Amino acid sequence: MGFGQGLSGLNAASQNLDVIGNNIANSGTVGFKSSTASFADVYASSRVGLGVKVSAISQRFTVGTVQGGGGEYDIAIDGAKGMFRVTDQSGAVMYTRNGEFLVDKNNFIVNAQGYRMTGYPAGAIGANPTELQLPTANVAPKATGTGTTVANLDANAKVIYTTDTVTSPAVNGSVTMTGTTPPSPATQYTFTRSATGTLTWVTPPPAGTYGAAPNLITVDAAGVVTTGDVTQVPGYKDYTAAVTEIGRPFDPTISNSYTNASPMTVFDSLGNSHQVMQYFVKRPADASGSVYDVYYTMDGKAMAPTTELGGTWGSPQKFTFNNAGALTSAPVVTLSFAQPGGATTPADPLSIAMNYTGTTQYGGNYKLVAKPDGYTSGEFSGINIGGDGSLVASYTNGETQVVGTIVLADFSNLQGLQPVGNNAWTETAASGQPILGQPGTNGLSKVVGQATEASNVDMSKELVNMIIAQRTYQANSQTIKTQDEIMQVLMNLK
Repeated sequence: MGFGQGLSGLNAASQNLDVIGNNIANSGTVGFKSSTASFADVYASSRVGLGVKVSAISQRFTVGTVQGGGGEYDIAIDGAKGMFRVTDQSGAVMYTRNGEFLVDKNNFIVNAQGYRMTGYPAGAIGANPTELQLPTANVAPKATGTGTTVANLDANAKVIYTTDTVTSPAVNGSVTMTGTTPPSPATQYTFTRSATGTLTWVTPPPAGTYGAAPNLITVDAAGVVTTGDVTQVPGYKDYTAAVTEIGRPFDPTISNSYTNASPMTVFDSLGNSHQVMQYFVKRPADASGSVYDVYYTMDGKAMAPTTELGGTWGSPQKFTFNNAGALTSAPVVTLSFAQPGGATTPADPLSIAMNYTGTTQYGGNYKLVAKPDGYTSGEFSGINIGGDGSLVASYTNGETQVVGTIVLADFSNLQGLQPVGNNAWTETAASGQPILGQPGTNGLSKVVGQATEASNVDMSKELVNMIIAQRTYQANSQTIKTQDEIMQVLMNLK
């Protein structure tokens, strides 16, 4: 009977060594899951037993180390829950932890065997998974339609007038003098002065002599001071000329006709860029508060609400501020331009709702931040993989968009999966149906882009197991040898 037990032991030990050898051989295989052999004794109406058999080959679905620095399309599952769902050339569905992916000639994301990764289409998480394909077409341009502008307009900036304006009226000079010849009481006389300094009396003193030595003032019949110096008379007040601000109607080509200006890039429906200029002009305050006029041009031409006819610029947007510097006028201004592309490159009319909420007039430097939307067309330049499995395409115009989402699968009984080689498994009745979902949801692990999951083989443990299996094999062979010697003794008895 010992031969049977020994042979079964040799067979079991040999299979165990096969499992250990397979683990060691795949210690560098990305996403590989090591296996262990389970044994059971064999009885068939025998009190002694008929030996041993391999009852199962179980896989250890523990997590391997996530290693960064992978290729652009490499992906690692960062946790125990989840497997990539892939399809082969016939459409058969398989599952894998090997995240070494690349892009084939048709822009499908595939592994080394050509199996295509599946996931949810863009904006359709929870739908039936499809094979993920990267975009090849340019992203369409988007015309600018809204924008925000937050500015601080210096409250201390100089007012700009549209016409010549007297800001300080003239003040007559005055001098009080006492007449000596002929005698007269102290009297105030007023005067003006010309630009050359010539004194002209408004209220003239009579001809005669005024004051006292050493500053006797002599006035002739024409009102001309012939001797003395009226400026030295105590209490003398000189003439102050009127202050007139020169009017400067707005003109974008004349820098002193506006207070500040800022450019802003916008896009039409064809993706062509245009420069919108905002010109801020501080005006005299009125009953509504401090006032700024704002003029708009696009590529040097008036943009509504601004108008320009025959060199005259009108229809500014009026901004008003209270004494605390807060904007009190309506914050949203609609800018429009009928033919942004001109007659040769027709584009849809532009209409941009600019929101100035938060704009202030404080005593401080001018500052403006404008953020309009819209962009030109762009070519696909690369993909970024989010922790939630989202595939975010980048374009040469700086825009990004989600083009799909990786789907992960989990099973109630991972041991029930059927290994089919090439680091893949298929579902079986024992594994149950796959539980699909987006990475990071419903208990599924997140993923890491440009990284891979190393094999979970523990080399030191496998070497120890190999030594044990070797000793088991040797012990079973010794059993057979001993049984053979006993049989030889029996055969020699006569």
